Amino acid sequence: MKYAYYPGCSQESTAEEYNHSLQAVARRLEGIDLVEIEDWNCCGATPAATVNPALPHALAARNLAIAEEMGMEMVTPCAACYKNIRKASHVLNDDPDLLARINATLDGHQLGVAPRVRHPLDVVVNTIGVDNVPVERPLHGFKVASYYGCLITRPEGGFDDPERPQSMDRLMEALGAEAVEWPYKTKCCGGAIYMTTEAISMRLSADVLAHAKAAGANAVAVGCPFCQLLLDLYQDKLEAIKGTSFDMPIFFFSQLMGLAMGLDRKDLGLEKLVVPPFELLAQTIDAPDGAPEKPKKKRAEKLKTWGEA
Repeated sequence: MKYAYYPGCSQESTAEEYNHSLQAVARRLEGIDLVEIEDWNCCGATPAATVNPALPHALAARNLAIAEEMGMEMVTPCAACYKNIRKASHVLNDDPDLLARINATLDGHQLGVAPRVRHPLDVVVNTIGVDNVPVERPLHGFKVASYYGCLITRPEGGFDDPERPQSMDRLMEALGAEAVEWPYKTKCCGGAIYMTTEAISMRLSADVLAHAKAAGANAVAVGCPFCQLLLDLYQDKLEAIKGTSFDMPIFFFSQLMGLAMGLDRKDLGLEKLVVPPFELLAQTIDAPDGAPEKPKKKRAEKLKTWGEA
């Protein structure tokens, strides 16, 4: 099935490894053909609604209109984009007056009926099916804390239970990993308040990693670019807050899929992770090859992408 693929801004900047690994996985899977939406625009992220409550709906409407013209369901990997566009699709389909007002502001595209908006995790688990994911190198030895964050499964009525989701856990088990049970899988990382109250955001993220570590995890799987950014890029700060060492690679779920599927690792962007995963790989699926020299964390490199250096 072809899907109108909305990458969102982060997929071309701080989370380009998510974009590349997801597209590599999609090329290998039968049943997913991601067709990028031409000339897509930003979803507005969190700030748009503070400017005008209708602004995120208007931004989403243009992307939805193009997807409707393509005749496809929309797939968007960023949790914030997924939340914003999915919410707009429901609001605009239920409020014809608002839809008419927003259509009047659009130039070149008009939205009729907003198409279904899906997260790629939903497509993999509920359309492809975890048993249909080809596994060539099972992730034996991986103890994965599946971290959904506060957006992917909310609001209620999505593709998984909003409080106790299991879709990513099921996928990890199908890939040969152990999906650890832990209570923080839907707790917020603080991403939405990072710009205004960094200290609180850091404490929230530190709590997430502390609970993952306490549950016995040696890796975290995410489907949200901002969750990955905070847990990976700032892990040194999070360790200082808790007075401990996490040394926990933070993977996008698509990267773990690619590893288990035996895809070319240059397509998975593993080298872009600030907390390097190579020691873990050497201890698990690469064990016969011996452990390579542990690379340094690439925090400075990612900070440049993020715009802080």
